[in-house]
Amino acid sequence: MSNIDSVASSYLESLTRHQLLFETMETYHPQVMQLLEVCHSTLQAGGKVIWFGNGGSAADAQHLAAEFVVRYKLERGPLASMALTTDTSILTAHSNDYHFDTVFERQVLALCKPEDLVIGLTTSGTSANINLALAAANEIGAYTVAFTGRDGGKVKDIAKLPIIIKNDETARIQEAHMFIGHWLCEAIDMVVAGQN
Repeated sequence: MSNIDSVASSYLESLTRHQLLFETMETYHPQVMQLLEVCHSTLQAGGKVIWFGNGGSAADAQHLAAEFVVRYKLERGPLASMALTTDTSILTAHSNDYHFDTVFERQVLALCKPEDLVIGLTTSGTSANINLALAAANEIGAYTVAFTGRDGGKVKDIAKLPIIIKNDETARIQEAHMFIGHWLCEAIDMVVAGQN
């Protein structure tokens, strides 16, 4: 029974940590408005939104790309977006033949154009494969964004717009990233549907 009590307590403690973080989310409002502006400009210019991350952030990247291509809430046409985490042949061939650190960089070099928006998700800011890919996108001339956490790690000095969730718990950082991502989807839907 004591184990069940610990589990029940754990749920409430996790909820409290989530709530404490989300009480700070208003502070990111200027940055997410900048993100929306860049995203809208990218799509208007015929560019695409490119997402990538590792682990849970890889799943978040493909989730958000799908919301752009399909829709979020409002009826509108498809928006150009892709996740670099979904092609298992590329991911495994590159990691086998070269190195996992460059698995996203190689795809950015192949697929990214100057008019694109490139978003890397890394809760630590120290993921070499994210940082190298964002640096490559900068060289191409694309606009780069990092969804990150903790103190921002190295990525804060690479991305043109680092959005740093000031928290040390990976799960809470990812929850904040998805909140921002879902809001971006909702806002883009509203902007695009409003134009039509």
